[in-house]
Order: sequence, then C-alpha cells, then structure tokens
Amino acid sequence: MTSPEPVESRTQTRTQGRSAQTATLAEIAREAGVSAPTVSKVLNGRADVAPATRARVEDLLRAHGYRRRRAEATRSPLIDLVFHELESAWALEVIRGVENVARDAGLSVVLSESAGRLTPGRTWADQVAARRPHGVILVLSGLDESQRALLTSRSIPFVVMDPAGDPGADVPSIGATNWQGGLAATRHLVELGHRRIGAISGPTQMMCSRARVDGYRAALETAGLPVDPGLVANGDFHHEAGYRLGLELLRRPDRPTAVFAGNDLQALGLYEAARELGLRIPEDLSVVGFDDLPVAPLVGPPLTTVRQPLTEMAEAAAKLVLDLGREAGTPAATRVELATSLVVRSSTAAPAGG
Repeated sequence: MTSPEPVESRTQTRTQGRSAQTATLAEIAREAGVSAPTVSKVLNGRADVAPATRARVEDLLRAHGYRRRRAEATRSPLIDLVFHELESAWALEVIRGVENVARDAGLSVVLSESAGRLTPGRTWADQVAARRPHGVILVLSGLDESQRALLTSRSIPFVVMDPAGDPGADVPSIGATNWQGGLAATRHLVELGHRRIGAISGPTQMMCSRARVDGYRAALETAGLPVDPGLVANGDFHHEAGYRLGLELLRRPDRPTAVFAGNDLQALGLYEAARELGLRIPEDLSVVGFDDLPVAPLVGPPLTTVRQPLTEMAEAAAKLVLDLGREAGTPAATRVELATSLVVRSSTAAPAGG
C-alpha cells in the first residue's frame, strides 16, 4: 500500500504549479512587449486592447500552449449554441435538446448564427472568451485553428454536433448514422419495386449530406441498379431547393418514380413541385425525407422519412460539453454517432404498373 503524500509535498507541488503558470504569463508579456495586465485583458476577452496587440498575445498564448486552469476560470451560467443557419424547425429541435440539459444544470443558452459560414467569425470567438460560458456547442459548423486555441487557452470546452466536415481526431463531436439512413431510405424504395430513383442532396461540402448520398448510391449498387448522375441534384437543405430541383427532375422525359429528398424541408418542396405538375404522391411519385421533423406526419400524405434523433443528439452534445468542463477528466467517449431509423408513412408505394 502506498503511503500518503506528505502535506508539505502536496503544498509544494501546488505552489510550483502556480509559479510555472505565472512565469509563463510573465514570459508571454515580455515577448509581446506588453504588461501582464494587458495579457490578462486578452485572456478575458476585454475590448480595450489594440487588434495588433491582441493578435500578438494570442499567437504567443498558442505557441506556449497556455491553458488556464479550470479552477481559475470564473464561468458564466451559460452554454453557447452556435448554428450554421438558424431558420427552421430543425434548429428548434436542437434548441429544445440543449435547453433540456441546460435547465437541469441551472444554465441558460446563448444562441448565435454563423450566417451560412462553416466557421464563426473572429468577433464571435472574442465575445465567447469574454462571456466565459460553461461550454460551446457548434451545429453544422466548426472552428478554425486560432479559435480552437483561443477557447482551449481559456479552458472553455467545445463540442461539434453534426459536423459539416471532419472535425479532427481530437475534437469532441456528436453525429448520426447518415450513411445508414441514406441506405435505408433508398433500400425501402428499391424493395417497393422502384428502379429509377432520384436524390436531392444537401450541400456537397457538408459531411452529413455526402454520407446520405453515399448511402443512396450503395443501396442502388447493392441492388444491381445503375447510379444515374442525371438523377442526383445538389440542394441546400431548404424548401426552395426541393421545389426548384424537384421541378427539374420531374420534368425529365425519363423522370424518376421515386426521390430520396435528403431532408424533410426539401421533401416538402418536392411535394409542391409534384402538385404543380399534376403528379400524385404516392401514386405517381414516392418521396422519402430525412430528419422526421414534427411536421412530417402532419403533411398530406404523411411523409416517409429517416428519423434523425435531433433532440437526443443535442442533449448528448450538451451533456458532453458539461462533462468536458468538469475537473474529473475527459469522458470515455468523445466521438459519438446516434442511430437513425426509417419511419414508413404514406408517401411511398409501389410504382404504378410495378
């Protein structure tokens, strides 16, 4: 049995830790040619620092690998929730999940949007540093190297939910089985007897969108069906794209008899395009969406779709970011994918004459 560490030794270790931290800050101040209070202002996100000075200090903080001890970081009772775009029922499901966890932890949620960019602007990062939240959750977005370094140096944990690209091996993330979802959606249509199956994907630069289309292709290839590039359209996950691209697909002389719409909003746009062209769902056209938004069972006909557990994903992201902020250490799993599942309703049927 190991004997307990002497009290004097423990005290010395803590004192040495403080001295090393102070020496690092003093070295940063000397190298930057500024005072220690100026370095402190940068660390705390204060606005009264010249941009050039701030950039110089941030570069040195990053070079020194400075990381504020969590015990030193006074946190605001907040979780920062950052969206790629904040304008749909999809976002409401995510907000609900984060709010569920934040409420139980006695925290509030701050919402922001990166206006379609895949990373938030630099001003956002400075504002987060000044707020000192318990953590940051980024949805369909990410951080560049300098933003990651800034949050890390302030001991502000972050998690990416449904990452747009590969977040990196060391970035905690929560996702869903998008490839499996695309496979299940398309396989369902194949099993109904459809042979010309179109797809309206989301943005090609988003990993979740590409995975869904890869699942679509895999289902066709496994069934021995050709993948016709002319039946695959690149959308943006919005209703208007589903309508516009739906019209293009359905006006083809060899139009598809079924379409995997990539998400529910595009599926609803496709509904509108079909009605405009006098096509009945599912008699003339079968449609499958992705997400299973609350509106999916309410439209006419109720939408067959792949359920993405958005609220559960958001809850998992919030729990993970709070776990990362605790002194207990890193959670066992920081890269998690929740299962998707096919929900069959009335928008799919065997093709006419099939």
